[in-house]
Amino acid sequence: MCVGIPMQVLRCEDGRALCRDRDGGETWIDTLLTGPQPAGAWLMTFLGAAREVIDADEAARSLAALAALDSLMAGGTPDLDAAFADLVGREPQLPDFLRDQKK
Repeated sequence: MCVGIPMQVLRCEDGRALCRDRDGGETWIDTLLTGPQPAGAWLMTFLGAAREVIDADEAARSLAALAALDSLMAGGTPDLDAAFADLVGREPQLPDFLRDQKK
């Protein structure tokens, strides 16, 4: 499974951004796919590269879900309905191109 990690830009230079991770550490992230971003911007990162610019609300939702998974793996009992509220009560959706073929 691939997991994207939201990180907040501290500063950008030469195709990379110094970002704060969810533990407060700092990491250089490649920004060639997103272009330079201002300090404070949120990036969804994967394997050391920014894949998408996201807003603060999406970053918060993703960070909450990651925290719930961390807690679950450590033997905790997080509120999974709250951490994954966008998935509760939702049926899996087929992509449009497959949905069109089903008709």
